Amino acid sequence: MYSRIISVGSYQPDNIVTNEELERKVDTSDEWIRSRTGIESRAIAKPDQATSDLAILAADAAIKKSGITKDEIDLIIVGTCTPDVATPNVGVIIQESLGLNSCPAFSVEAACSGFIYALNIANKFILSGESKCALVVGAETLSRITDWNDRNTCVLFADGAGAVILKPSEDTGIIYSEISADGTYADLLYVPYGTSRKPIHEKENDYFLQMNGNEVFKVAVKKLESIAINTLKKNNLTVDDIDWLIPHQANIRIIQAVAKRLGMPMEKVIVTLAEHGNTSAASIPLALDKAITDGRISKGDRILLQGFGAGFTWGTTLLTL
Repeated sequence: MYSRIISVGSYQPDNIVTNEELERKVDTSDEWIRSRTGIESRAIAKPDQATSDLAILAADAAIKKSGITKDEIDLIIVGTCTPDVATPNVGVIIQESLGLNSCPAFSVEAACSGFIYALNIANKFILSGESKCALVVGAETLSRITDWNDRNTCVLFADGAGAVILKPSEDTGIIYSEISADGTYADLLYVPYGTSRKPIHEKENDYFLQMNGNEVFKVAVKKLESIAINTLKKNNLTVDDIDWLIPHQANIRIIQAVAKRLGMPMEKVIVTLAEHGNTSAASIPLALDKAITDGRISKGDRILLQGFGAGFTWGTTLLTL
């Protein structure tokens, strides 16, 4: 028995911010952003849109594509580091808004690895028999914790949501999943201001993401290479056995560096960040939905998903669609 993704849905806000618009706000250029990050534009939530609003629309799209009824969903897990409020969690808000039955509903905070963490947990629920139909969502409004006067971060982050429906299946689905973390890197990517901990001497940018980009790059490439190799080795596979690599859509240079180290041709790597930027936990399901919709990915393809985020957290999922 496997747990298998039977449908994927996604949502991006209508408000699109281009590189040219950022040129007028901070000391940067379209050429610099494209060459350093691979991003051309990003979707930004409207002032009245919270993370749950994006998640609800993505979840609804996945449900409609799946052919299931809402009554079948018995588990909701959301990966996000930008919840609407401290409580209730985003999973509960989705549950109430979509009129879903009473069932476990919770959020997982693992930054950009949030969707992989949530998928890993849902997989275990399915395999244990505790769930027969799980809704797994990655959703973020990173624009709310981004300093739009900081040229190093405002060009990267954006908003969006992606969702999948997971069900038990005798056909091959999720083959392998692994998650991990190392808190010794916490000071390389973080937000100083929180719910229970606040800086002693507050500064204006304490509300926003702080990032040491060069160091994040180095660790991300090493960890993503390592976890991919480990996943292949544990499953007696080689890079040639993988049809598609879908990495966290953070930065084109990270993606290219990992692919090169793995010996994976870029033609087999799904890259969608040009049109939506770094949407953290939403980026992998967004990329998956895009690649299925445009026909690149089809049923039966073997896919390797990779996430890496603040903390640092990281994870991988090997599956057959």
